[in-house]
Amino acid sequence: MFKKLKACAVSSTFLLMYSGILVPIAVIFIFYDHSVILEWKIIQISSCFMSFVMIFDPVSLSFSGVVGLIAGCVMMFSSSYMSHDPFLSRFTWLVMLFVLSMNLLIFIPSLPALLLGWDGLGIISFVLVIYYQNMKSLSAGMLTVLANRVGDVMILISIGLLVLEGHWLIVCMWDFYMSAWVGFTVVIAGMTKSAQIPFSSWLPAAMAAPTPVSALVHSSTLVTAGVFLLIRFFNFLAIVPGFNHFLLFISVLTLLMAGISANFENDLKKIIALSTLSQLGVMMMSLSVGMVSLTLFHLYTHALFKALLFLCVGMIIHNSSNTQDIRHTGFLFCQAPLTVSCLNIANLSLCGAPFLSGFYSKDLILETFLFWPMSFLMVLLIFMATGMTAAYSVRLSFCSLWAPMKGPSYHSKKEFDPSVNWAVMILTSFAITSGLLFQAVFLDFKPSVYLLPFSLKSLTTLVIGLGVLFAFLMWDSVSSQKNVGSSQFFCSTMWFLALISTQPLTKQSMLLGTNIMKSIDMGWLEILGGQGTWSMSKMSSFLNQKVQFKAFNFLITLTILWLMILQF
Repeated sequence: MFKKLKACAVSSTFLLMYSGILVPIAVIFIFYDHSVILEWKIIQISSCFMSFVMIFDPVSLSFSGVVGLIAGCVMMFSSSYMSHDPFLSRFTWLVMLFVLSMNLLIFIPSLPALLLGWDGLGIISFVLVIYYQNMKSLSAGMLTVLANRVGDVMILISIGLLVLEGHWLIVCMWDFYMSAWVGFTVVIAGMTKSAQIPFSSWLPAAMAAPTPVSALVHSSTLVTAGVFLLIRFFNFLAIVPGFNHFLLFISVLTLLMAGISANFENDLKKIIALSTLSQLGVMMMSLSVGMVSLTLFHLYTHALFKALLFLCVGMIIHNSSNTQDIRHTGFLFCQAPLTVSCLNIANLSLCGAPFLSGFYSKDLILETFLFWPMSFLMVLLIFMATGMTAAYSVRLSFCSLWAPMKGPSYHSKKEFDPSVNWAVMILTSFAITSGLLFQAVFLDFKPSVYLLPFSLKSLTTLVIGLGVLFAFLMWDSVSSQKNVGSSQFFCSTMWFLALISTQPLTKQSMLLGTNIMKSIDMGWLEILGGQGTWSMSKMSSFLNQKVQFKAFNFLITLTILWLMILQF
C-alpha cells in the first residue's frame, strides 16, 4: 500500500513541478509574443509530406500549465480517495497517460499527428469510465466511446480533404474550394468532444468513472479538447459561411438544455456534469462571435473552479457512505466545514459572483453579448440559462449542505487527511485569484470599454438574483417530490437525448445486426461458403461413391457371366 501511495505522490509532485516550471515560460512567451514551431519531416509523397510538428506558443504553454496544475492536485487527492483500491498503480498510470494525451493534443498542430492525442483521450477515457467493472459502467463507457468515435471519423475525413491543400498544419490553414466541407467536419468533431447537442448524453453518463477522473475530465482534458480544436482552427473557420450562426444556435440550445436539466437532477455528480455542459455552451457561444481570447480566459477559470467542485463533491460522497442522491444528504456544513466552504466558493464562482474567478470571464461574456448586435430571442435564452445556473447551484447547496439532516451522520473521517486538504486549498486559492491573474498576466486580452446603460449593466446581477429566488421557492418541493411528471421526466432526461442516444439506437443496431446475421452470416454465406461447399462436396462424393459401387457391381456381374459363357 505504501508503494501505491508513493506512486500517487510522485506523480502529483512531478505534475505540480511541471506546472510550476511551465508557467514562467508561458509568461515570457506572452510578454514577448513568441511562437516556436518544431517540424520533423517523416516522408514525402508527391506534393504532400508527412511531418511531426510541435508548437510552443502562449496558448499551448499556458493551457498545458493549467492541465498540469489540476492533474497534480487530482493525483494528490487520489492518494487518499483511491487508497482502498487494490489497483491504484494501474489507475495512476492511466491518469498519467490521459494527461499525456491531452498535452499531445495541445502541442501538436498537425492533423495526422493530432490523432495521437485525440484518439488517446478517447481510448483512455473509455478505460477510465469502465474502471469500476459493472454493467452500468460498461454501458456508460460504450456510449462515451461511440459518441467520440463520430468526432474521430470527422477528423479522418478532414485529413483526407486537406491532402488537396498539400499540408495538414492547423495554424497555416487558408481558404480553398472545399473549405465548407472541412469546416463542417471540424465543427462536428469539436461538438462531439465537447458534448454539444445532439451529442450531449455521454457527458453525464461518464460520471460512472471515479471522482478524480471526473474532476480531470470535466475541468481541463476531455471535454475541453473540442473547444481547443475550434480555437486552433478559428482563423480558418471564421471565413467559412454560416459557421458563426450555426455554432451560436447549437451552443445556446446546449446551454439552455443543461441549465434546465440540472434543476431537475438529483444525482450530485450529474448536477455538476450538467453544469460543465452549460459552461461548455458558454465557451462555444463566445467563440461563435469571435471572442477567442475571452473563450480561453473562461476555459482556464472554469477548469480551476470545476476541478475544485468535483473534489469537494468527491469528499462528500466518500464520507457519506457513497451516497450521491441530494435527497438523502443534509446538514453537511457542521460535519465538514472546510469541504463545504470550498464547495460554496466554487459554486459562487460558477454563478459569477463578484470578485471570484468566474466573475471576470462570465460577466464580460454576457456584457459583450449585450453590446453585440443580436436577436432578442438569443439574448433572452442566454440570460435565462444564466439564471438557471444560479438556480441549480443554490439548489445544490440548499438540498445537501444546509438542509435538515435526513439520516445518521456518515462523516466519520471528517477532514483529517492532509493530502486532500492541500489539494482542495490549492485549487480554492486559484478559484479566488485566477480570474484577476489570468486577465492581467496570462492572456493577451485587453477588454474594450462597453458603454451600456444602467439597466443593461445590472441585468446580469438581476438575472442571478432571480435564479436564487427561483431556487428558494422551488427547492423543497423538487427535492422531496417522489412522483415524476411528464415535464420533469422530459427535463431530467435532457430533452429525451439520453433515451434517444442509447435505447433506440441500441435496439435498432441489435435488430439490424440480428437480421444481417440470419440472412447473410447464417444464410447466403453459409450456402455459398463453407457449409454449402461442404454439403456439395458431400453430396457429390456420395453420388460418386454410389456410381462407383454400382459400376463395380456391374463389372463383377459382367465378369462372372463372361466366365460362365467361356466354360460352356
